Amino acid sequence: MESNSISVEEALRAYARMMHHLSADYLEPHLADDFHYSSAWVEEILTTKQRYLDYIRPKLVSVRRSGDRVWAEMSWLPDSRGSYLVMAQGEQENIVGTVWAHVEGNKIKRIDMRPADCIDTLGRSGEYPT
Repeated sequence: MESNSISVEEALRAYARMMHHLSADYLEPHLADDFHYSSAWVEEILTTKQRYLDYIRPKLVSVRRSGDRVWAEMSWLPDSRGSYLVMAQGEQENIVGTVWAHVEGNKIKRIDMRPADCIDTLGRSGEYPT
């Protein structure tokens, strides 16, 4: 592993900052060139950093135009089994999904956005990285 590695928690914080500021600039430098993105709301898996950036940039512009605020809250599985983000839009308790990251070395290799099925059983922190 390279010495400048990024942790899953740091990867999620970068994603949260991207969503809070509605700018891909917060996440882009951390993405591997062969980055993968999957979402329950996107038909195909995006398989490169560039394809993801081409997808997310217009989406961030749309969110900005809508005026809906986005909340990305740091959260943890019980027993320290991992971290993830709880995503809300419009209203802070309007939970729309969860975000999970996979890191290899010094880059984010994959991000998955999933529905928030069992959010009540997962550990929310109240921390929203800025």
